[in-house]
Amino acid sequence: MPAALPPEVHDRLRFGAVIPAMPLALTADRRLDERRQRALCRYYAAAGAGGLAVGVHTTQFAIRDPGCGLFQPVLALAAEEFDRADARGGRPLIRVGGICGRTDQAVAEATTLRDLGYHAGLLSLSAVAGENDEARLGHCRAVAEVLPLVGFYLQRAVGGPDLSYEFWRSFAEIDNVAAIKVAPFDRYRTLDVVRAVAESGRDDIALYTGNDDAIVHDLISPYRFPVGSGWVERRFVGGLLGHWAVWTRKAVELLDACHAATSGDRPSAEVAASLLGRAAQVTDANAAFFDAANGFAGCIAGLHEILRRQGLLEGIWCLDPDEGLSPGQLDEIDRVHRSYPELNDDAFVAEHRDAWLGG
Repeated sequence: MPAALPPEVHDRLRFGAVIPAMPLALTADRRLDERRQRALCRYYAAAGAGGLAVGVHTTQFAIRDPGCGLFQPVLALAAEEFDRADARGGRPLIRVGGICGRTDQAVAEATTLRDLGYHAGLLSLSAVAGENDEARLGHCRAVAEVLPLVGFYLQRAVGGPDLSYEFWRSFAEIDNVAAIKVAPFDRYRTLDVVRAVAESGRDDIALYTGNDDAIVHDLISPYRFPVGSGWVERRFVGGLLGHWAVWTRKAVELLDACHAATSGDRPSAEVAASLLGRAAQVTDANAAFFDAANGFAGCIAGLHEILRRQGLLEGIWCLDPDEGLSPGQLDEIDRVHRSYPELNDDAFVAEHRDAWLGG
């Protein structure tokens, strides 16, 4: 029998949460900095994140390389910190692990996640990008036999395949699908996923934005479709984002504001205008962090730079020594930090950083 989500985790995932995609803390010689890796986990829990995604793009896919050998150690370290956070907080964090590769590898990674107590796997389809829908769906079903799935529509610019409405409609029929991270950076393809879920009748599949260029827009927009004799409305309830791996305390406040604005009565024009203004600021900041001007070449180093400034990381080192900030990216990060002081959580981190690093 495949693993199932614990009811409390399922409820929290459906309600909506901030789920940062965890970076990898390294020393100057590019070895795991266990002290700072643990500090990152503690930061996210203290900031109010509802979960954490480990072993995903922001954690660097190279952790799987045999010469690196960090996949299981990083997952296990995070699981230990999850246990501590759950004991302190009284309710479980949503534990998501990244799953990559062709079917044999993906099933093996899902098994590792299950054995370490992870709740769900974020399934990348990059390795089966050249297959047809039938083969891709078979791949998904095989992994779902081990662990609940978080589907993943990854943008084409970084290796994601184009996935049709028909694919997502069939994907939504897989029993062990818990959520979908929608990140094609494309409004047409985003609509394909939401409509497919709405028309499937599955109200237990949570929609999470990964559209870094439209985070707030996704979170405040109603998506309504005619289904049968009526209308079905679906909304994005949270985000599973590398962008939320930094300034996380403020991301939690932002999601709370989006939830408040979209629950109950229609939000006032003032609230709506405020959130739309914030949407532009968040997108501008994301462009700097993720190095949109250079095809996202510096996206991981950009996040590391924010965490380095806050003292959570010692440096911006990546596993690939050639990976770093792009020309002009540091100036852009300086600009958005200066322009939008209300988006950063520097004071919060400064207040608690030493405890996270020392505990």
